[in-house]
Amino acid sequence: MGLQQEIIKALGVKPVIDARQEIRRSVDFLKSYLQRYPFLKTLVLGISGGQDSTLTGKLCQTAISELRKETGNDEYQFIAVRLPFGTQADEQDCQDAITFIQPDRVLTVNIKAAVLASEQTLREAGIELSDFVRGNEKARERMKAQYSIAGMTHGVVVGTDHAAEAVTGFFTKYGDGGTDINPLFRLNKRQGKLLLKTLGCPEHLYLKSPTADLEDSRPALPDEIALGVTYDQIDDYLEGKTVGSEAAQIIENWYQKTEHKRRPPITVFDDFWHR
Repeated sequence: MGLQQEIIKALGVKPVIDARQEIRRSVDFLKSYLQRYPFLKTLVLGISGGQDSTLTGKLCQTAISELRKETGNDEYQFIAVRLPFGTQADEQDCQDAITFIQPDRVLTVNIKAAVLASEQTLREAGIELSDFVRGNEKARERMKAQYSIAGMTHGVVVGTDHAAEAVTGFFTKYGDGGTDINPLFRLNKRQGKLLLKTLGCPEHLYLKSPTADLEDSRPALPDEIALGVTYDQIDDYLEGKTVGSEAAQIIENWYQKTEHKRRPPITVFDDFWHR
């Protein structure tokens, strides 16, 4: 088996999907998890205004609404969390996403003061953060806030990781990559768009240029520029299609060097890192 097929198998990507079946699969997955552990009552998710959190949020709210109706238990709730760093440039998109999702509850936690305080304490210890590392601080502070909310609401922290993100390791370790459950895992970027279109999402929320928007010196830096490859190329690769050798090499290099991000902490029994 070639590396492309190994990656496709590991990430569970299908070349063709039925959008409604995949919506139902994700919703049922979330419902089943909550029902398996009766002490869990909420789904907690950060909403950024981009494609992935918009789709995940809609799936979460659908799952929770169905659970309430089926069980008669109003303790089931979906909590959408806004996590801006100061003022977010695309705040209107965040509000549009919330309008589309219609979450049971919306909380806003501005992470700027916490990130700046952390940066200052590190500076006092002699560590000056680069802009890139400060971006990772933002991602981890956002996740810390979500786990605090989940801890106080008997909740599960939901992630937005999907196959096109997983293959490149394009997430912060123990930041947006540190979640409890990932209902989009197996879908690539264009498949996520198809699910949102099927759900009736406003086009501008899934046609906008994807960005992690973590670096102050390069605000709203498009993912595709940071990765050096387009999502169409990544999606084609994950669907088993032939892509250019340069694009394939970039994708495979990202996959191999970010393997540690897709695994639990490394132990003496792991050997992937020195193969």
